[in-house]
Amino acid sequence: MKAICFYFQIHQPFRLKNYRFFDIGNDHYYYDDFANDDIITRIAHRSYMPACETLLQMIRDNGKKFKVAFSISGTALEQLEQYVPEFIDAMKELTETGCVEILSETYAHCLASLQDPEEFALQVKAHDTKIEQMFGMKPKVFRNTELIYDDDIASMVYSMGFKGAITDGARHILGWKSPNYLYSSASAPKLKLLLKNDKLSDDIAFRFSNTDWASYPLTADKFIDWIANLPQEEQIVNLFMNFETLGELQPRESGIFEFMKALPRFAAERDIHFWTPSETIKALKPVDQLSVLHPISWADEARDTSAWLGNVLQQEAVNKLYSIAERVRMCKDKRILQDWNYLQASDHFFYMSTKHSSDGSVHSHYSPYASPYSAFTNYMNVLTDFMTRVEQQFPADIENEELNALLLTINNQEAEINELKREVEMMRNNITKDLTGDFTPLEEEAPAEESAPTPDKKTVEKKDEPKKEPAKKTVPKKDPVKKAETKKAAAPKKEETSKAKAAKKTAKKAAK
Repeated sequence: MKAICFYFQIHQPFRLKNYRFFDIGNDHYYYDDFANDDIITRIAHRSYMPACETLLQMIRDNGKKFKVAFSISGTALEQLEQYVPEFIDAMKELTETGCVEILSETYAHCLASLQDPEEFALQVKAHDTKIEQMFGMKPKVFRNTELIYDDDIASMVYSMGFKGAITDGARHILGWKSPNYLYSSASAPKLKLLLKNDKLSDDIAFRFSNTDWASYPLTADKFIDWIANLPQEEQIVNLFMNFETLGELQPRESGIFEFMKALPRFAAERDIHFWTPSETIKALKPVDQLSVLHPISWADEARDTSAWLGNVLQQEAVNKLYSIAERVRMCKDKRILQDWNYLQASDHFFYMSTKHSSDGSVHSHYSPYASPYSAFTNYMNVLTDFMTRVEQQFPADIENEELNALLLTINNQEAEINELKREVEMMRNNITKDLTGDFTPLEEEAPAEESAPTPDKKTVEKKDEPKKEPAKKTVPKKDPVKKAETKKAAAPKKEETSKAKAAKKTAKKAAK
């Protein structure tokens, strides 16, 4: 039995406007809103929306046997929410089928995994929170920006709680091995790895409508036959590509949507299934551990990180950006934190690539700049202004350790102030209760009522009976004759008492 694992990437950066040297210090808004709106709206209507409709139809027509995975960057989600909210609704409808998995990645589609582990962890957490809020789904499998991966990244990913990750099946890493197996990481053996089948993925993503290609035209039955004819022990074929493949890179006129719709039917005939990454990890056991000492990716022929860090321009920009990472994390200014996310997007450094040949044509196709040098100059102007804003809050002449100590003191004082405010509020409430005569807090009254014993019937009956008034004592009237006789009887006693006293005094005198 074989299975296909489809995965699509959705990402769009916030593109920068033409930012001149003289704008530094005067203009703190860096983005080309018109271009961002125009590009994502065009791609959504040409690709994202019809592709979502196609996938939903494929799921319904095949009894939910067709399954697929996505990763959507935080910056793409923000733009889609703002400019194409109907796509968010379409994605929610897809996820509700139970046949779609959303993978984790960095919020800003950034290079933090190569530069700053702390920022990397924060980016992943921010992204997963956004996905859970929007789609009610907590990602279980991780994909890094542009499938960047190495042993160090694997350890960080596993420490975040992920059980699996996807990356590229780079030839210089696999050697004679096939990408059509499940592997595990050498640095984190419990982390399972799914590797992209470059050839079959690129047959759809790049060569599908190429009339000069020897296998043109590519039909669904031909493609499924290629997979079915793979060695029997190769059980999983991972097809990873950009979502724009459907409708943008391969236009509707090429027949790409009809090709996709026909795949499940021919796959069923050859007993080939469709799995999500999580299902693949559960169903298969790793055949070997994979050690990747130097970072790989799915970009360019080299399948490394040279697409973003291959020349001095890119390295200068990236190093300059992450040199202020610690200070930015100290900020509470929402605008600075937002700009920090947008400026980390890997696309800004991709535009600075000076590569030629086929790689160079790909870079220039996506770049809005006339040259990589223009991209570098524009980005560095923006970054200079951004760094100035950060420096205004945290001066450069103060060391990071000293800043951390000051911030710790400030945070402790804020906590103490909040505690005092809480105590003051409690005291005010108590004073209010005293003035109104209510000395018992409401919170204490409720439990008292609940804990009161339930009276039995006899007690209730007794309470219901009217209280009897106590009988009045009758005092007999005194006879006036008897009263006079009593007084006469008491008079001699008084006389006897006075005589006794006189006798005692006489006796004392005689003694003397």
